[in-house]
Amino acid sequence: MGIKDTSKAVKIVAKNKKAFHDYHIDDTYEAGIMLSGPEVKSLRAGKANLRDGYAQIDNRGELYLHNVHISFYSFATHNPNEPMRVRKLLLHKRELQKLIGKLKEKGLALIPLKIYFIANGKAKVELGLARGKKQYDKRASLKEKQSDRELQRVMRHNQVG
Repeated sequence: MGIKDTSKAVKIVAKNKKAFHDYHIDDTYEAGIMLSGPEVKSLRAGKANLRDGYAQIDNRGELYLHNVHISFYSFATHNPNEPMRVRKLLLHKRELQKLIGKLKEKGLALIPLKIYFIANGKAKVELGLARGKKQYDKRASLKEKQSDRELQRVMRHNQVG
């Protein structure tokens, strides 16, 4: 056939900034998410919160997203959904089997990093295979970030002056 177009027009709905502060992200996965109509409309309006969310594999080998808040769509006429309901995630079977193997390691968790829409209008979730940071790791990464900002500020000042 033809070459697949890899440049996707992406509209990011929600990001989990706290995840990068609290966890070391080892690997990322893109998963589809099963939503109802009003939930899709609410996502398009940008009404989602990933802060305490996590993904978990149940005993049947299916992946579910927990604690992600997608607000009610105010103009929905029927079937209002629970904002914190558990939503099924869609992955290829091979990816799911690989994830099951990796999650058996101690200290690993699946954390949603962002929800976004791809060019064809489908909602996707980027999941990160995460390992928790210790308190001193968090402080070290904050110091590194601040020193990088300071360096950028000095470089910008030297270019102008």
